[in-house]
Amino acid sequence: MNRREAIQGLGATALIGAAASTAEATTLAVRQGNLRQSVARWCYSSMAIEDLCAAVAGLGMPAIDLLEIDEWPVAKEYGLAVSVGMPNAGTIRQGINDPRNHEDIIAGFRANIPKAAQAGVPSVITFFGNQVGGMRRADALRNSIGCMSECARIAEDHGVTIVIEMLNSKVDHIGYIGDTTAWGVEIVEAVGSERVKLLYDIYHMQIMEGDVIRTIRDNHQFFAHYHTGGVPGRAEIDETQELFYPAIAREIMATGFAGYFAHEFIPRGDDPIGSLAAAVQLCDV
Repeated sequence: MNRREAIQGLGATALIGAAASTAEATTLAVRQGNLRQSVARWCYSSMAIEDLCAAVAGLGMPAIDLLEIDEWPVAKEYGLAVSVGMPNAGTIRQGINDPRNHEDIIAGFRANIPKAAQAGVPSVITFFGNQVGGMRRADALRNSIGCMSECARIAEDHGVTIVIEMLNSKVDHIGYIGDTTAWGVEIVEAVGSERVKLLYDIYHMQIMEGDVIRTIRDNHQFFAHYHTGGVPGRAEIDETQELFYPAIAREIMATGFAGYFAHEFIPRGDDPIGSLAAAVQLCDV
């Protein structure tokens, strides 16, 4: 099945109606295209990967986010980039702050960063991890810097960027140690590699510290990727939540950002691709 056939087969659920080509569907969501928008695969886990890729391509979006390695070729079939790949190098709970995880994290990057480079995947993800009982934050900081300094060499050798995600520890990820911009920036600065950056998740950081636009303005050089999400509840980024995403998108654009801006909200209604199209239009500044 080619992309045109797949898009037609989705019908109304892909918010492209009777559109017969990606070019026609593009007018429904992406018009400016100045900000390269993507979407997190897990938020649409009820859809087959082929159906989701067809819908994303039909909206005129260039990429899909957080795909497992075996899904990377599927995105390529639909003309989509993989904005961030999952390299099996750490988890939210078992991350870089705990030296017991370092061997597996480094092995995951050593095995899968070359695959990302070969597949044209620009970035792969890892996590700070949950704070281990009894470990001082100073030790966790030192452990994280040590792990990422070694991983940086692998990333540099293959031209792939590792992004470390900051998450909230207040609502969704109790115990997660990388819950502020300051924590992430201190580690990335100490590593000192252009191939180790932060994933600034707007939803998570609004919960933890707010002041999103000023934070982006002051720290954008450390951010290689962005995630969206409505606060509260990680729902649509519409008028029901507290952030004004067009202003945030404009600020990101003003920094000269050339990476991907990925939607990571959970659609609430019975038209999830319609919700995605509305978010894309909102941020298409």
